[in-house]
Amino acid sequence: MNIIELDGVSKTFGSVKAVNDLQLSVPKGSIYGFIGPNGSGKTTTIRMIMKIMYPDRGSIRINGREHDSRRLQNVGYLPEDRGLYKKMKLGELLQFHGELNEGVDLKNRIDYWLDRLDLKAYKEKKVETLSKGMRQKLQFIATILHQPEIVILDEPFGGLDPVNADLMKDVILELQQKGATIIFSTHDMSVAERMCDYIFMIYKGKKVLDGTLNEIQDQYGNDTIRIQSDLGAAALEGIKGIESVNNFGKIQEVRVSSGADPQTILADLLKQTRIMHFEITKPSLNDIFIRIASPESKEVSHA
Repeated sequence: MNIIELDGVSKTFGSVKAVNDLQLSVPKGSIYGFIGPNGSGKTTTIRMIMKIMYPDRGSIRINGREHDSRRLQNVGYLPEDRGLYKKMKLGELLQFHGELNEGVDLKNRIDYWLDRLDLKAYKEKKVETLSKGMRQKLQFIATILHQPEIVILDEPFGGLDPVNADLMKDVILELQQKGATIIFSTHDMSVAERMCDYIFMIYKGKKVLDGTLNEIQDQYGNDTIRIQSDLGAAALEGIKGIESVNNFGKIQEVRVSSGADPQTILADLLKQTRIMHFEITKPSLNDIFIRIASPESKEVSHA
């Protein structure tokens, strides 16, 4: 069952088509990742789902019905551009947000979430005394305090240190296990690969990828080699059958030219250097993203 459905949704700002005829279905209980370059239409799409702005044409349905303000009480939204009342104390702020969403048993919920996200000691402190990462966790609590069935997070991990990013990840997975549907946008492809049941990529307002990671990778085939050698990237110079190289220092990701034999590439490399690792694999989501969105890309959409 799909909990969110976008049908032919378009939005234009002046001469710029920010979202162009978008079809999207989000299954209930899934974690759905939104990816795309800055300015691609991710946030515009999220804001239309949230009714912060309206599409020029097309429909957006939640649980099979055109959604209205009342339906949005079942949605929690953490925007990328976050704002909090800095002079309020943490407990007061969360009480205020909870009452806005008609929450019940707020005191116990507030205490639980402040403790869960390591903010309990700051309950009587003013928001302005918190670090950026703490404020982000506080706004996340405000987003989920009313126990929404849909949680929409715009760059939830941005600005968090590794410990707090891991904590946020655990909480998101717990919300999913309790039945919530999670949509989040991210620029971190490794997070999208590890966490998302489905991944949607928008580029220049058009959907270019949509599906599970395996489905997306299968569209490209096993055209990637990961190599670690004594000479590093220098060993790949002049080797036939290589279309492009993404150099990560210790590891190089090589895209094999159409029709080239990876075993021939391996044999040629062994003539020059010692190989510690040689793996034929599908391209990573990061590589696919770059293939589509890099300035020199000639990649045709597979969506």
